[in-house]
Amino acid sequence: MKTIDLRSDTFTLPPPGMRQAMAEAELGDDMVGEDPTVNRLQEMAAELSGKEAALLTTSGTMGNLLAMLCHCRRGDEVIVGVDSHMVIFEVGGAWSIAGVGLRTVRNDVRGRLDIAETRATIRKADFHQPGTALICVENTHNRCAGAVLGEEDLSAIRDLADEHSLRMHLDGARTFNAAVALGVPVSRLAAYADTITFCLSKGLAAPVGSLLCGPKDFIKAARRWRQTLGGGMRQAGVLAAAGIYALENMVDRLAEDHDNAQVLARGLADIPGIKLAPPPMTNLVYFTVEGWEPQVFVDTLAKHGVLCFDEGGRIRWVTYYGIDRADCDEAVDRLRAMMAAGA
Repeated sequence: MKTIDLRSDTFTLPPPGMRQAMAEAELGDDMVGEDPTVNRLQEMAAELSGKEAALLTTSGTMGNLLAMLCHCRRGDEVIVGVDSHMVIFEVGGAWSIAGVGLRTVRNDVRGRLDIAETRATIRKADFHQPGTALICVENTHNRCAGAVLGEEDLSAIRDLADEHSLRMHLDGARTFNAAVALGVPVSRLAAYADTITFCLSKGLAAPVGSLLCGPKDFIKAARRWRQTLGGGMRQAGVLAAAGIYALENMVDRLAEDHDNAQVLARGLADIPGIKLAPPPMTNLVYFTVEGWEPQVFVDTLAKHGVLCFDEGGRIRWVTYYGIDRADCDEAVDRLRAMMAAGA
């Protein structure tokens, strides 16, 4: 029986063309800025995001941490959504390394920050209190079922940041999914933020890496902080070549992942006891199951050859390169049979 792995788009494997590009990459020493393939990737990322410069990082977590280190002073405060990746999955680096506090506001079902609550959370100038320095948003929003923030949503946060002379960072790990779903270039979405990170190693199928994009002076400072964190690399063109291939060949096909997520959603909606939470907008499908303890459900489904995660009481299925329409149909069929049998 074939195992269908729906745990995450981080389980993508590089396509053959990407592996070939990695093997043939022109290399140099990136620590002194002389790896031509890294330089090309960073130039591509800056152009695609509409920013002046970009920096290759090992992960989106590192990119977001670098953004806070460069935008904030120790003791500053960052406003983020309570369900954001930066709060839940980034190991408290804001507090432990950057020395800044994360102050949370409510995310709605579409991943948007509540504007009134965000405005009320911004600190007034008072030497007794930490200063608010940065607002961070996530697009697409993982914990909100891959919800997409459109230009109107991003503009509202930008206006609020400008009103209070704050900076804005976009955790755009899956921002290409958002752009494909909206039918706009990534630069249109990134334009509302001072800086943006995006991942190569999720739907774009590269084995590792993210890009942090922003003004030249900001990226210069981020490069220094990257070195402090041990993120400096030598012949990193081997990895950058995968990123270049991803940006040139793997973006448009994200629409296939979105279509497959809809296939899963339609199939799940027809199974008694399954409730979508909420319907998917991109490649993430969240649902709840009546009558099952979530981890027991996950463990039982794994015995039927379908792998997934329990995300805080909800089950998450993710589509990506390597999961095709037949896999989606088969996963739904196996789940239906398991539910019918009760085991």
